[in-house]
Amino acid sequence: MINSTSLSGKKILVAVTGSIAAVKAPILVSRLIKAGAEVKCVITQSATNLVSPLSLSTLSRNKCYQDKDQWADSQTKPLHIALAEWAELIIVAPLSATSLSKFTSGSADGLLASILLASQSQIVMAAAMNTSMWENQSVKKNWNYVKTIDQVITLEPSAGLLACDRVGNGKMVNLDIIEMASESAFIFHAENKFLTKDLKDIRFLISAGPTVEALDAARQLTNRSSGKMGVLIAQAAKLRGAEVDLVHGPVSVQQDLLEGLNTYPVRSSNEMGAKIDDLQPSAQVIVMAAAVSDFKNNSPSEKKISKEFFLKSVFDDLEMTSDLIKNQTKKKLENQIFLGFAAETGSDNEIIEKGEKKRVSKGCDLLMANPIDRAGQGFDENFNSGFLLGPKKMVKNLSFSTKLAISHQLLDEIRNLK
Repeated sequence: MINSTSLSGKKILVAVTGSIAAVKAPILVSRLIKAGAEVKCVITQSATNLVSPLSLSTLSRNKCYQDKDQWADSQTKPLHIALAEWAELIIVAPLSATSLSKFTSGSADGLLASILLASQSQIVMAAAMNTSMWENQSVKKNWNYVKTIDQVITLEPSAGLLACDRVGNGKMVNLDIIEMASESAFIFHAENKFLTKDLKDIRFLISAGPTVEALDAARQLTNRSSGKMGVLIAQAAKLRGAEVDLVHGPVSVQQDLLEGLNTYPVRSSNEMGAKIDDLQPSAQVIVMAAAVSDFKNNSPSEKKISKEFFLKSVFDDLEMTSDLIKNQTKKKLENQIFLGFAAETGSDNEIIEKGEKKRVSKGCDLLMANPIDRAGQGFDENFNSGFLLGPKKMVKNLSFSTKLAISHQLLDEIRNLK
């Protein structure tokens, strides 16, 4: 998920605790190293029964620290202090019930527990445990307390088949989500801030990806869109405490990136419009990032039409699809905020002018006008840029950056409007 510009040169401490999900830690370390990060590892005693410290040392190119190293006489500074000061970010993956309990109670029993108490950097905690343990009232109390700490980015376990053969909540979130949370932490770190739950109690409705309109049994109309921008906005909002409904067409992003979201897959513009109609009344923020097909066939054939008759039959029945953004803004409720998107070509001034016309005509509070004719950004790329247009002739230049960084900038502006 992450490209080399996101984490390159960053100092990350990966902490592994005693959950069966510890077997995924070497993969996480390898991915961070490939992304250009400098990685050190610390492992609890129980986790050494599940994953080898040697494998973590080999993959990280650094010593993997254990409890027995904490008071080694070779240290010129207490090890937990040295590691806490070295790390720009700490990732605890997996976080066991035991390590969670130690952290919430302020216990410094063990190397990792001491590091977490001494750290002033952001901490990503990805919980993983048996379903019954996760649902235990004491564990829930500890987890809910951790969620109130600005320093900590909490990643709740997902549902799935667990190592104990039980199906339920307790599975560690996938590594793409952990990496995205880490990248997000560094986006805020660049501004000397923590990523916090500043969007808590706000419900987002986000559309993403293309819609597809059938022409006959073999042919279809669509617009170019991977859906990545909308999906990343959704995940960024969730990291910041929002509840997110994502209505998406056939996106071409990793399915793991949809984890944790309330997803509603659709295919046609009519299906997308109907689902958005259902969800809009409960949303405070609506982000229309989908690339809705501009045209549809009123009555597509259930058979494949021969090439000789195809053009005539298509043009006879072709019509414009409904403007979903305009339809929704007409139903805007009090205090709802609408963010629209416009993919444009041309000079900066041309893009701003066309974007502002669309913002006004569609009734959006904000509109992101982004160029699609510039190398290395836009469709199918990890990067984007553009102009955020708003009330009182507001024009904010969102310079070339990762789509995740752009997502957080857009959320900042939405929060400011709220």
